[in-house]
Amino acid sequence: MHQGQLVFAQVMQHVPLSTFRRCAAKYGERRGDAFTCLDQFYCMAFAQLAYRESLRDIEACLRAQGPKLYHMGIRSKVSRNTLAQANATHDWRVHADFAQHLIAMARSLYADEPFSMELSDTVYALDSSTIDLCLSVFPWAPYRTTDAGIKLHTLLDLRGSIPAFMRISEAKMHDVRILDELILEPGAIYIMDRGYLDAARLFRFQEAGSFFVIRARKNTQFQRRYSNEVDRATGLGCDQVVVLTGRDTARSYPACLRRIRFKDPVSSKRLVFLSNAMALPALTIVELYRRRWDVELFFKWIKQHLRIKAFFGTSENAVKSQIWIAVSTYVLVAIIRKRLRLEASLYQLLQILSLTLFEKTPIKQLISDASGAELPPPPGNQLILFD
Repeated sequence: MHQGQLVFAQVMQHVPLSTFRRCAAKYGERRGDAFTCLDQFYCMAFAQLAYRESLRDIEACLRAQGPKLYHMGIRSKVSRNTLAQANATHDWRVHADFAQHLIAMARSLYADEPFSMELSDTVYALDSSTIDLCLSVFPWAPYRTTDAGIKLHTLLDLRGSIPAFMRISEAKMHDVRILDELILEPGAIYIMDRGYLDAARLFRFQEAGSFFVIRARKNTQFQRRYSNEVDRATGLGCDQVVVLTGRDTARSYPACLRRIRFKDPVSSKRLVFLSNAMALPALTIVELYRRRWDVELFFKWIKQHLRIKAFFGTSENAVKSQIWIAVSTYVLVAIIRKRLRLEASLYQLLQILSLTLFEKTPIKQLISDASGAELPPPPGNQLILFD
């Protein structure tokens, strides 16, 4: 007798099925397919939650739980060949569009998350991370002479660590080109490393009413207009209003900029920042750049806890499908955490789900039982988001 929902079904209950079906129909899924995009999504999401390492693992685990597949939402028999064919042929853009919808849902839930700095503006950190591949196995993604790879560009909303924008590109693509694809929000603050320093592209921020904080290069040519007073005891070296004087930069960015020099008291490293945020205190701009490290932690975290380093298929479609389904799973668990008002960190939630997917205990009870058992803290080198 069926009593209660499986934990996996409770997780998938938060999937907006009508939206997923619209995404599938948009990219040509035909009605009556034996193994649908939704079946593919469920199987691949199961692999992410259960930490499966291969298609053979997925097949063995799901076949062992054959009578429960219907209650998990999987309507057809799962085989390794069928799932491999689905990964190779079902358009990856179905999962990319669906992931963007989940991201929009999560951002609305985390909009009121406290931010460590007293700022009412939305703050984003932009960076990219390269996923290394074997050139002989993935010849469609050449990078260097003997290497292959793809690049994951991410714009991270620092309230809640939810990606606001993601794009998968070839590893050879220069980071600065992703600025052309951003839809800039007036009043928002964008934090970037010096790899994104391009005067013409940065002037788009000025015209859109957005703000940026970016590292300056050593060879950046400028002329000082005037200097603001600084307290050198705080590590600030200068706070200047400057104009760019380079042959191309003077024409590409005609407006004034803030130039702030700072010496890190811990590492003694000297850093120079450029920003168009004229009203913010200099130390606030320094602290904003320090928060850019959150996007680095995000990349390390998802590489630790999601299956995006070892791939179940070798085609471009299979690789991109797996990454977007992994992102969807990450965001879906973040949505569940917020909707159920769970106190556990995302790390603890994923660990508990990985062991209980075939149980019928409510998720909220699972978390409260685990909290009562006082789970040991993760190892010191374990990255944690959503503390």
